[in-house]
Amino acid sequence: MKAISRIYESVVKRHLENERQMVFLSGPRQVGKTTLCECFQTCYLNWDKGSDRDIILSGEEEVARVTGLEQACKVQPILTFDELHHYKHWKRFLKGFFDGYGKKTKILVTGSARLNVYKRGGDSLMGRYFPYRMHPFSLGEIIHTDVAETEIRAPIDSLPEEMWNHLVKFGGFPEPYARGDIMFLRRWQRLRFEQLVREDIRKDTAIREIDQIESLARILSERSGEQISYASLGAEIQMNEITIRNWISTLSSFFYGFCLKPWSRHIANGIRKTPKWYLRDWSGITDVGKRNETIVACHLLKAVEFWTDIGLGDYDLFYLRDKQKREVDFLITKDGEPWFMVEVKTSDRSLSPSLAHFQKQTGAQYAFQVVFDWPFEPVDAFSYTEPIVIPVTTLLSQLV
Repeated sequence: MKAISRIYESVVKRHLENERQMVFLSGPRQVGKTTLCECFQTCYLNWDKGSDRDIILSGEEEVARVTGLEQACKVQPILTFDELHHYKHWKRFLKGFFDGYGKKTKILVTGSARLNVYKRGGDSLMGRYFPYRMHPFSLGEIIHTDVAETEIRAPIDSLPEEMWNHLVKFGGFPEPYARGDIMFLRRWQRLRFEQLVREDIRKDTAIREIDQIESLARILSERSGEQISYASLGAEIQMNEITIRNWISTLSSFFYGFCLKPWSRHIANGIRKTPKWYLRDWSGITDVGKRNETIVACHLLKAVEFWTDIGLGDYDLFYLRDKQKREVDFLITKDGEPWFMVEVKTSDRSLSPSLAHFQKQTGAQYAFQVVFDWPFEPVDAFSYTEPIVIPVTTLLSQLV
């Protein structure tokens, strides 16, 4: 398949043109961060490259000298620091560099772990950066690469079925998506998993029980869409519950997966504590129901983080469940208030009564039951305020 532009190009371009703060671009390994930065950078320093690391360790003045910041320049240069979070004192370095040279250059900082997760160094970067979280391709990004001023896109007239089927099969990570080769995908999945556990976690955390955390990651790879029992997982790999909580948090920080909390406000007998777990890459999930739910989870998480990062509001993603076992898979909140709900089905077009029940309790404006085995319909999903059954592609095409 031909290369597809990323919506994040428009986001970073707009930031560089209008903001003085550094860009902090985080996201999973091989999501396309470095490729994106190549569109903008004048100078590039990668912590994982020995010669570049030596320059950074030599201090802010040496970086400025090597990258030409002490020379007159008509166009302000753009400097990229790649994987800088591996450096123990990266926050202190960036604070000093930005304060000393921030008026002479635009700065991009990328990382395959969350750039706010490490608290080493002690110096705050508050006010000196804006974070952007980069996700794999979604249906909305394949259709639209410009940045809209509202969350919801206007409905489109048609959608090629093969486009959606390709995304479902190969996932949204750029290289396997572009290659469209199942043998390449399997090798890519295996290598990515090994790099995550055997390189990233070993190098950037104090965890030494690598075999056990690898076992936990493999167990979680089969449980996307399930509620998490820390005690049960601990028993399976013979570790205590606190350790399991910490390790799942670590796996989330390295973008292996993510947890959703239940929304319980105004929910009678609502579940309050038990989170649900989802993988970031759905392409390796063999159970169709779990895969479909994970696809929607990844799309919705991308939407809420993108909308938040570009400043449209404060968005979050939850699930709904009560002690009577009524459940809706997802709830998106906007500025702390329920906005719309999504229930995922593979083929069932019979409207779930839980949607109306929880819409009444939460006051959410929209309630969707999305169905995978149903071709795209060119309608505006957000023209319905009562619970409605729609094709999954109809809803996702209107998101980012």
